[in-house]
Amino acid sequence: MYVGALELDVLLGDVHSLKQKRSAVRPVVAELRRRFEVSVAEAGHLDLHRRALIGVAAVAADAAHVRDVLDACERLVAGRPELELLSAHRRLLGPDDD
Repeated sequence: MYVGALELDVLLGDVHSLKQKRSAVRPVVAELRRRFEVSVAEAGHLDLHRRALIGVAAVAADAAHVRDVLDACERLVAGRPELELLSAHRRLLGPDDD
């Protein structure tokens, strides 16, 4: 079993309140969940209205599949015109990791 985690730090465009932030981030989280069947949540920068940290997790029997899914998730977020992807960090844990 392989577990992959992806942390996406994004800057939101024309957002002036936490309510506007939620309405910008929620559709991205929902689309990631629906399209790629991953666990995803807004996981950081909760008190900042122009920044969001989106966490994505995937589990599979094959490490290559986990990498492919996380790559696709990163591409989807990077391609959203209302967001600017500042950084992406990933981690992959497998059977040999303790």
